[in-house]
Amino acid sequence: MSARSDIDALIERMGEAIIGQRDVIERLVIGLLANGNLLVEGLPGLAKTRAIKALAKNLQCDFSRIQFTPDLLPSDVTGTEVYYQKEGGSEFKFEPGPIFANIVLADEINRAPAKVQAALLEAMEERQVTVAGTTHPMEPLFMVMATQNPVEQEGTYPLPEAQMDRFLMHVNITYPPVEDEVLVIRLVRGEEAAASATPDDNVKAEKPAPISQSSVFEARREIVAIHVSDAMERYMADLVNATRIPEAFGDDLKRWIEIGASPRASLALDKCARTHAWLKGRDYVDPQDVRAIAPDVFRHRLGLTYEAQGEGVSPDQVVAEILAQVALA
Repeated sequence: MSARSDIDALIERMGEAIIGQRDVIERLVIGLLANGNLLVEGLPGLAKTRAIKALAKNLQCDFSRIQFTPDLLPSDVTGTEVYYQKEGGSEFKFEPGPIFANIVLADEINRAPAKVQAALLEAMEERQVTVAGTTHPMEPLFMVMATQNPVEQEGTYPLPEAQMDRFLMHVNITYPPVEDEVLVIRLVRGEEAAASATPDDNVKAEKPAPISQSSVFEARREIVAIHVSDAMERYMADLVNATRIPEAFGDDLKRWIEIGASPRASLALDKCARTHAWLKGRDYVDPQDVRAIAPDVFRHRLGLTYEAQGEGVSPDQVVAEILAQVALA
């Protein structure tokens, strides 16, 4: 099977476990193929953890989940040197932490203090962890998917802007429509029935084999070859530049934006737009690809003014205005 058919099968299998969140599934797969880390945000019970687990379950990979709590230590994430005593001497051995997996779920990342959050930075950016002066590389397939709840304030530690910028995309999960809610009820009821069934009740269906990591790497090689025209490169750069000089694009943006996006936003737009085009079966990037992923790329990289926050202006509204004001050259 080709890489495209394997990735299509991965999306289809995830869709069987996650009802009504097609855009979220697509964003998770884009993060995987673009070799980036994702921040997934949504209210409790909206299947953030379930979506990430569905990705890992259907992929040939090692998966680990770190439940972030206020008493967590950096060594609980990265691992530590352990002293072993044996006949003829003693030695320190490195015991890897849960960060050493292919897909790492950092659940409720804003519940841990800054020191623990910072323990992820080297792994996310450099794809390595340094403990006791020794550097330990991560696996070729490695990504962090962090979740957080937007409404909880007490007992949480908001992620600093510098750390937010390390995430390729910030994916929002919203309430499903009522029709999908009915399907969710039926899905979970069916899972409960299957879990409680005895071996004699029915013959278990054979589960399909997980998608191979080689398909992911092959897809990445094809995505690198996606054509990006000079006009599209300039369009992406103009979108990012508009966040830095908002006064040139209207009074509203001038009032709303205090801090613009970093060059990481340009790189993320390029990676995600190429991946989006590949998923749509094209070998070139068009404006539709850039506009589709722009909210996820910019959402966590814009510093809004107090005036914008007071008026209840959301980052998505700001991004929509940027897309409306910036023309394709």
